[in-house]
Amino acid sequence: EIVLGHFNAGFSAQDFTAALVLQADDRLRFKPATRVENACATGSAAVHQGIRAIEAKAARVVLVVGVEQMTATPGPVIGEILKKASYLKEDADIPGGFAGIFGVIADKYFQRHGDQSDALAMIAAKNHKNGVHNPYAQMRKDLGFEFCRAESEKNPKVAGPLKRTDCSLVSDGAAALVLTDVGTALKMKRAIAFRAAEHVQDFLPMSKRDILKFDGCAQAWSKALKHAGVSLDDLSFVETHDCFTIAELIEYEAMGLAPEGRGADVIRDGITAIDGKLPINPSGGLKSKGHPIGATGVSMHVLTSMQLAGEAGDMQLNAPKLGGIFNMGGAAVANYCSILERIR
Repeated sequence: EIVLGHFNAGFSAQDFTAALVLQADDRLRFKPATRVENACATGSAAVHQGIRAIEAKAARVVLVVGVEQMTATPGPVIGEILKKASYLKEDADIPGGFAGIFGVIADKYFQRHGDQSDALAMIAAKNHKNGVHNPYAQMRKDLGFEFCRAESEKNPKVAGPLKRTDCSLVSDGAAALVLTDVGTALKMKRAIAFRAAEHVQDFLPMSKRDILKFDGCAQAWSKALKHAGVSLDDLSFVETHDCFTIAELIEYEAMGLAPEGRGADVIRDGITAIDGKLPINPSGGLKSKGHPIGATGVSMHVLTSMQLAGEAGDMQLNAPKLGGIFNMGGAAVANYCSILERIR
């Protein structure tokens, strides 16, 4: 079976794209192929659908592909396309595309918990430093804290308190992985298994929830950790959805690393640094590797698997045992959390 994650929403005139995957190899002809979409979590939606097909014994092997082509679209149009992942009835007049949505979130966070500009710059600098070692990253440059912290001609304000370095990149990209049942996987040279794969969907309108709490993220993490029978302390690293630095900050709180309003303590204390207690985004995250919408969640699973298999090259951590993944669509609306481990 083939599952394609492809957001599109206007980036390409070509739809019905699941059928195009078959062109990669004639042997794929006549295999079932389906496209899925769930905003910026489209890639993880494809991965999780593949898992469910195997669990239901509807398939033994699933090819999961994620793809997006964004850069051929003019900048202002990109913003409007991405804003389709918000509740347009309420958010249509917010300027700045999806950066505008998270600019509003950052403004509200600053009003409730104080100016967090230093923490956001530290998150950006961390992820860009990590991305230097990722050969698949779109931007392999250590920008440094000072550059990320200062507003400048090269780092202007984009929306609210968010600067360019607080925003993930507009990207073209693709990623793919193969899922199979455990028995088949154990016959391979290396095998990575899912200890948990949880999906939680929250209300789309920001007016129906406290947008600063990312409750869907918290629920997804809680369910995944419980299902896996582990705690955050058991994880070796996490790849999380840093579409904007304010998102990663709030995700620290939602996943349980800090109380509400204290996410800045996590980055200041070095907990999420590459040599910290829980490295977050050793790949460089969306900030560095880019955010081709449909491919992002798939790539997060691929990069996590590479770490666990000891095949991450210059990104490699020291003998990781368990890897966590959090991928979200919209402003914490579609929330996917996976926990992976190496079983062979």
